[in-house]
Amino acid sequence: MAQQAIANLRIRAPRDFFGGLIMMALAALALWATRDLSGMHGFAFGPGTAPRLFAWLLMAAAAGVTVTGLLVDGPEIEPYAFRGPIFVVVGILAFAAMIRPLGMVAASYATFIIAIMGSREMRWIESVVGAAVMTAFCVGLFVYALQLPFQLWPSF
Repeated sequence: MAQQAIANLRIRAPRDFFGGLIMMALAALALWATRDLSGMHGFAFGPGTAPRLFAWLLMAAAAGVTVTGLLVDGPEIEPYAFRGPIFVVVGILAFAAMIRPLGMVAASYATFIIAIMGSREMRWIESVVGAAVMTAFCVGLFVYALQLPFQLWPSF
C-alpha cells in the first residue's frame, strides 16, 4: 500500500518542488562550509552559531516549500531568461571599469541604467529617475553616512 502511494505521488508544483530542493542543497552547503567553526559555548556565541542556525532555518523552510510542491497545484517551470542576469553582470563589470576614472556618480548611474535594461518592461522615464534616485542614495550612504573615501566625480 505504501509503495502504491509513493508511486502515485507526483510533482504538482514543479517550481516550488525544485526550488525547495535547491534551497535545501544551499542549506546543506552552508552547514558543510561551517563545519570547522566553533558553535555555542554556554551563553557565548561562537563564529559558527549564527550561520548554522540560519542554515537549519533555511533547511526547514525549504523542506516546507518542497512538500508544498508535492501537495498543492502550482505553475510549471518557465524557460530560463538570460537577458536579465546578463545585463546585471555587464552592469557590475561596467561599474568596476568606470569607478576610478569617472567617479562614483557616473559609474553608479550608468550601472543602474545598464541593469535596468535587462528588463523587458523597462520605461525610459522611470529608469532615468530611478537610476538618479538610487545613485543619490548610494552617494548618501557610502560617502556621507559611512564616510568611505569614494571619488564622486571624474578625475580629468
